[in-house]
Amino acid sequence: MYYLGIDLGGTNIAAGIVDENNNILRKGSVPTGAERGADAIIADMAALCKSILAEEGIALSEVAWAGVATPGTADSERGVVVYANNIPFLDYPLADRLSSLLDGVPVHIENDANAAAKAEAIAGVAKGVRYSVMITLGTGLGGGIVIDGNVYSGFNFAGAELGHVVIEKDGRQCSCGRRGCWEAYSSATGLVNITKDRIADARRAGRKTILEEMIGGDLSAVSARHAFAAMKKGDEVGAEIVDEYIDYLACGLGNIINIFQPEVLSIGGGVCGEGDYLLKPLKEKVFYKETYTKEGTPHTRLEIAKLGNDAGIIGAAVLGK
Repeated sequence: MYYLGIDLGGTNIAAGIVDENNNILRKGSVPTGAERGADAIIADMAALCKSILAEEGIALSEVAWAGVATPGTADSERGVVVYANNIPFLDYPLADRLSSLLDGVPVHIENDANAAAKAEAIAGVAKGVRYSVMITLGTGLGGGIVIDGNVYSGFNFAGAELGHVVIEKDGRQCSCGRRGCWEAYSSATGLVNITKDRIADARRAGRKTILEEMIGGDLSAVSARHAFAAMKKGDEVGAEIVDEYIDYLACGLGNIINIFQPEVLSIGGGVCGEGDYLLKPLKEKVFYKETYTKEGTPHTRLEIAKLGNDAGIIGAAVLGK
């Protein structure tokens, strides 16, 4: 049998055909067009699935189920997206609507970060591990907790919003309404904001930094890549920004380890493309500064997630398992 995995994002819908060994046989994508409304999004989702199945020569009757990794609060028991901030879902019966467009193929849904965490637990860096947590560093900071192969999402399916634990009381404003959330400091957006602030500080202090050249003097041009790029060129301000960012990231990761003690804690997202420039100092800060279990007990493995952009597709495809 085959499985369909659909990763619904604010910009694109990605879908893939996954086999019994969790390999993606074929995938494709279309723009989300969130402004058009939920029914139009689901229609495009179904059309994309049918298209890639046709390209692979697989009939809908050979598909055991489809899974959708969706932003927002996903009631996986009812197949309903309770709420999504950037996509027009409000108590929307996604599973039933999509199933009706796929000739009755069963449809499962899950929050996108939870689905990615399950993918890493089944086919990624945490494969074979009973207790794992995954953190995604993107526009926001998502989290997923997997216990014995099952996603933990609380009694109301809104659990594991790990980006919204506070690491600095009355700190930076977060999009959720709280101040000082981990997401406000350690997401890619958080890194951009720290970079902007430190460039502004350098200007006021008369400090020179190659970051000014990189952004052409325009703070609105700052990206999450700039601080690391400047650091690699020996820029002092760039190095300070990276160190500050890793401090915040380590603080939050230390909290997660102290609460859950997962065997594997994986991090994914574009920032993780920095590899050892991120991971090596991060491990030093997490394990020698932030965690309770410094000595005498086995340590959590802190790893960069393995599946990359395919985690959402694979995680959605395995939701029926």
